[in-house]
Amino acid sequence: MNVLDDNQPSHGTARDSLESLPASLSGEEHSGPEGTSTSDVGSHSIPQSITSRLFVSHFLSTWNSRVFEFGAILFIASLYPRTLLPASLYALLRGVSAVLFSPSVGKYVDSRNRLHVVRVSIVGQRAVSAISCAGFLYLTFSKPKKIWIEVLVLSVLGGLACVEKLCSIMNLVAVERDWVVVIAGDNESELQTLNSQMRRIDLFCKLVGPLAISMIDGISTIVAICVVLALNVTSVPVEYFAIAKVYALVGGLQDDRSSSQPLEQPVVSTTSEGLTSFSLSSAIHSFYAPLSDYLHHPAALPSIALSILYFTVLNFGAQMITYLLNTGYNSSFIGAIRGVSVLFEISATWLAPLAMNKVGPIRAGLWFINWQLGCVGMAVGVFWFAKLPSLGAAGLIIGVIMSRVGLWGFDLCAQLIIQEEVDSNSRGSFSAMEASLQSSFDLLSFAATIVFSRPAQFRYPVLLSAVAVFAATTLYSVFVRSRRGHLMHVLQCLGKMYHKNDDVGTSAETQGLLA
Repeated sequence: MNVLDDNQPSHGTARDSLESLPASLSGEEHSGPEGTSTSDVGSHSIPQSITSRLFVSHFLSTWNSRVFEFGAILFIASLYPRTLLPASLYALLRGVSAVLFSPSVGKYVDSRNRLHVVRVSIVGQRAVSAISCAGFLYLTFSKPKKIWIEVLVLSVLGGLACVEKLCSIMNLVAVERDWVVVIAGDNESELQTLNSQMRRIDLFCKLVGPLAISMIDGISTIVAICVVLALNVTSVPVEYFAIAKVYALVGGLQDDRSSSQPLEQPVVSTTSEGLTSFSLSSAIHSFYAPLSDYLHHPAALPSIALSILYFTVLNFGAQMITYLLNTGYNSSFIGAIRGVSVLFEISATWLAPLAMNKVGPIRAGLWFINWQLGCVGMAVGVFWFAKLPSLGAAGLIIGVIMSRVGLWGFDLCAQLIIQEEVDSNSRGSFSAMEASLQSSFDLLSFAATIVFSRPAQFRYPVLLSAVAVFAATTLYSVFVRSRRGHLMHVLQCLGKMYHKNDDVGTSAETQGLLA
């Protein structure tokens, strides 16, 4: 069945043709009496030889990224226990690099061979993570006496963190937004399944990865650094060759896109003195052109709505955990409820495909985001008006846990809509711009807790987070109305009520006549 609503206008499909897929994936075509194909290209099942290798590569990439991201903060905190400045600057650099350079990453993804892009992301991530671990070991053992050496090493580590973040975005955009679409072909059910399975891997790594490295770091920071170093070195060949095998098995991935999407280069003019100067207008164009294309795309509203949801402190992240610790909850309890929250998130990867198969991704997305809005509204209401701080915190915890089903259900629905509607030659640019926007809202959430830094002021970032969910819901509702012409079948509901009342009246008249 078509997972998009039948009554929505068509904006073209970004689904790659199955004509180039091997017979093992696309199935044989048989000619009917009229010379037409009788094969159903949407009924094929993706071979396990493809999915297993894809999942292995994606798991290792996501696991190493999560472990390194969280571990690096722990290592810096261990080196500088009396100040949060180095760790804060390190995290800030990663976020800013994602905001500024994600569009360039997207253009690179769209203009290069698919296997080349993913291999660059794998080798880039593993190499800079290994070098960073060497830097952390140097700072741990050497303790530089000259301040400029220490600042230099930290600056290099910050630069490497930016490269690792961009390579992580490159891998995510290429694999989750492009490869899975090509692998699924015209089978929308398989695409839903692939998206859900990939998201389960993401959520598992999100929970277990930081937990594992924090436990090792509790024993020994040096051992933890060595573990991260070993993981990054040993996983490279497995990731590298697993994804290469997927590329070889799926013919659609081998389509050459370099000729149709060349990289844009800034205009360079040579002066009489032999100096080169870059055209300012060209630089501005190269920055704003992807943004303009993104904002004018038919799938922009679901993407923007999803990005706005990154402006939140209601996610059992650093801000909310800090507040709960200040309220009186211990770290063991917080770890337990964080695990429960991830279980709710993972449940969305089963619920979302069921809902999309039932009503399509557009209506299912509306259901999920309204569920999130309702849960967040309940949580914020209890948090603001509860007389006891412990009661307010408890209401916040319950509401946030329940809202995660809506968040990740909506994420999967929005992702499917974007995959359906964004052309294959611009998936990288679109998804990278979305990643840049998400990083921007994520940084704004940290800015909110910087402005309202005292625990007593945490209620204001909580309120702003609820406003962000409301804004995202409003934007997505506008999108749904533009596609379907309505948000609910009001006339049908009124018609059913009218017929019901009419039936009741007719029954009463009949009883009166019989009397």
